[in-house]
Formats: sequence, structure tokens, C-alpha cells
Amino acid sequence: MRKALLSGIVYVLMLLLALTMLLPFLWMISTSLMEELEVFSYPPQLLPSQPRWSNYFEALTALPFGRFFLNSLIITSATVVGHLLFCSMAAYAFARLRFPGRDVLFILFLSAMMIPGVVLLIPRFLLIHSLGWVDTYQGVISTEIVSVWGIFLLRQFFLSIPRELEDAARIDGASEFTIWWRIVLPLSKPAIATLAVISAVDSWKNFLWPLIATRSLEMRPMEVGISSFHNIYMTNWPYQMAAAVVAVLPLVITFLLTQKYFIRGITMTGLKG
Repeated sequence: MRKALLSGIVYVLMLLLALTMLLPFLWMISTSLMEELEVFSYPPQLLPSQPRWSNYFEALTALPFGRFFLNSLIITSATVVGHLLFCSMAAYAFARLRFPGRDVLFILFLSAMMIPGVVLLIPRFLLIHSLGWVDTYQGVISTEIVSVWGIFLLRQFFLSIPRELEDAARIDGASEFTIWWRIVLPLSKPAIATLAVISAVDSWKNFLWPLIATRSLEMRPMEVGISSFHNIYMTNWPYQMAAAVVAVLPLVITFLLTQKYFIRGITMTGLKG
């Protein structure tokens, strides 16, 4: 009886926590269906009096959201591919290869995570400006294709793979590249999926760096494009929320399709030294 009571309390607390996390998203969807002035009604309305589905069409045609979506798709895809490629290579080197200063170099890599991202904005902008890459895809993508956290995540997972598999491949004459490509990566699908999902979410919702690295409206990704509503439609919150709902949908679909690998990757990735 006592155990059942404790389980019930835990479930209720988890339900309340889940509702707390979902409430902002539900409020966003509700606001996207309201009239422009209905948002400012008193007392505040939780649900629209008459849902305006036309807000979505009007919001997405008010600005070139097709171009914004394409920009976000290109930037996110390139960033995810870069993370999976370069982070897995570096993680394999730190996990399996022996070379002088390996552990010290890995600690230096981890120490970079202590530097606030805002501090690096100016050096990054000066770098792409000197290369003539401002307001280009390569300018936005080039400084985003490596993740120290991604290297750490994959390294920890690679350490859990039995070395006997790699030793057997070496006896058969496999090179380090072949072992990394044909043995380590196929066995690391949960960690790879975890990194891909986190990288995709982080890149898709990235706002500050694309805002600084781009200048023209045609190069803006979704997050920066949505902020343009504040200048064009100063008080039209339904338009902004409708655009935000559309921007969130790809992330929700991505997580639903990969949640099995994502949860497994988080569970299996330990903190092995």
C-alpha cells in the first residue's frame, strides 16, 4: 500500500512537471489562432473565441518563409553532417589511438566548453569577414561544424566498444580508417543518433550567430526570419506564434522519428574515463 502511494505521488509530480514543460507550447498554439487584439484581452483568454486558421497562411506569406525554411534546412544539414564526421573522427582518435599528449590535448578540448559562446562571436565574425564569407552559407556553417561536446559524447561511447573487435580487424589487415568506418560507427548508432538530434535542434534554433553572420533577408534562417515580424508587425503576436509553431514542427517530427535511438544513446553513453 505504501509503495503504491509513493508511486502515485511520483506519477502525479511527473505529470505536473510535464504539463509545466508543455504549457508554453500549448499557449503558443492557442495564441497563433487568436485575433490580433484578442491576445490583449482582460482577463486573458486561454483559448481563442473563434480559431483563425488563416493566421498560418497570412503569416507564412507575409515574409519569404519558404526561403527561411530552405536556409535553415541547408545550414542544419551541413552542421549535422560536419558534427557526425569530424566529431566521430576526433572521438575515435582520443578513445583508441595512442599518441604523445593525447590526454592533455583532450583536457584542452574540454576546457573550451568553459568559454562562453558570446566571447567568441567577435573573433568568429572577424574570421569570416576576412575570408569574404559574411552573408554566405559557408560563413554561417564553417564555425559550427565541430562540437567539443559531440567529441566528448562519442568518445565516451567508443570507450564502451570491446577492443577485441578492433584487434580482430587489425589482424585481418584493416586500417584505422576501415575500423572507424566499418566497425566503430555501425556499433555506435545510438550515440550517433543522439548527437545528430541534439546538433539538429541546436542548429535549427540558433539565433545569435546567424543574425550576426548574415545581412540580407534572403540569407536569414527561420529563427532570425521570425524575429523580423517584430519590425514589420509590431503587435501581431498571432502571426509570430503561427510562424513559431511551423518552425518547431520539424524538430518535433525529428525527435519522434529518432527518440528510440536518442534515449538509448543517452542511456548507454556513460562517463567512463
